[in-house]
Amino acid sequence: MRTRAAATLTALVFAALLAGCDGAPGYPKGESVPPSQVTDFHALYATNCQACHGANGEGGPAIDLANPEYQALVDDASLKKWISGGMPGTQMPAFAQSAGGMLTDQQIGAIITGMRSEWRKPGTFPGLTPPPYAQPDGGNAGHGQQLYQTRCASCHQNPARQQVTSPIYLSLVSDQVLRSIIIAGRPDIHQPDWSHDTPAGATGQPLAAQDVTDIVTYLYSLRNSSAAAGTSALAAHPSGDSRGRNER
Repeated sequence: MRTRAAATLTALVFAALLAGCDGAPGYPKGESVPPSQVTDFHALYATNCQACHGANGEGGPAIDLANPEYQALVDDASLKKWISGGMPGTQMPAFAQSAGGMLTDQQIGAIITGMRSEWRKPGTFPGLTPPPYAQPDGGNAGHGQQLYQTRCASCHQNPARQQVTSPIYLSLVSDQVLRSIIIAGRPDIHQPDWSHDTPAGATGQPLAAQDVTDIVTYLYSLRNSSAAAGTSALAAHPSGDSRGRNER
């Protein structure tokens, strides 16, 4: 009798342990959602974006997505293009399944909608019209070099600041990223936008759209040896331009 009672008790304890396994650490509770069906912005952002753009859209090595000026500057079509297919000239990979990534079109849409909801603010440019988002061809590298010296160099020659003329840095960013940072700034690293005054002979006026284009063209010339060969000549003859640029 004792043996049978002991066996019965052991079976009951074992059954109870099995029933409680779903509460054990590491054991999934309820039904798991397939990765392709996750549409929560915060979950998608943490998994796919935060490593480069920062936990809250700022403070990462890549552009500050939480910057309201950047969110006001870039349109939905451009965001979808970069997220889906990656950005040439940068470390930004393609995330769309159609381009070899892991995200569906619905998930990419959820990321864009979430960014707008979290970080876009109305009235970001009160009384001002920022330069266009897209970097065009035909910039004047010589004029851009002059502008860089008067509007940018005093900060970026400081060893404590990003050396934006470094070929190493320029190899990691595209022309479009450079233009976006010049226009929208990066508040997370105290980089002002295009409208703020800067020292060393600045005029106190916002940069014009062509000024931004020319500064980016000058930086492009430092990234590309064939273009850099003509930069000094362009500085002496500001009517020159730089064309044939690869996609930004």
